[in-house]
Amino acid sequence: MSEKNEPSVWQGFKAFLMRGNVIDLAVAVVIGAAFTKIVNSVVDGVINPLVGAFGTQSLDSYSSCLKGPCTGTGDSATGVRILWGSVLGATLTFLITAAVVYFLMVLPMSKYLARQEARRKAKESAEEVIEVSELEVLKEIRDALIAQRGSGHDRP
Repeated sequence: MSEKNEPSVWQGFKAFLMRGNVIDLAVAVVIGAAFTKIVNSVVDGVINPLVGAFGTQSLDSYSSCLKGPCTGTGDSATGVRILWGSVLGATLTFLITAAVVYFLMVLPMSKYLARQEARRKAKESAEEVIEVSELEVLKEIRDALIAQRGSGHDRP
């Protein structure tokens, strides 16, 4: 029998699942899915009515006819229709999602981490100052002891 030094497929899979970044990714996907509902409701409840004030209620209905008379919808449609409204709606949804994620999650977390790092550096520098001060005090004590010892030996 030959000895196997390589981990089995099961062991490799188990190690993969136990990595912290896999769990973080799973949490991010779940949060992202829930967050999508919020963004879609903002687009449907705020953006589309604002657009509806100038035209139709849904961005998906905005289109241009590229070739021939564009009549009908779905399979019975004729002509070549460019649905630029749905692209605009998806772009707005993406921009809103990115802005909310940045301003509500990324920016506060980066500020928090910067404050933590500044506190850590301040604590390290304070400890360094204390160590230097202690060293100076110890040197002064040493010098004083040497001076006392020297003055005591001078006496007959």
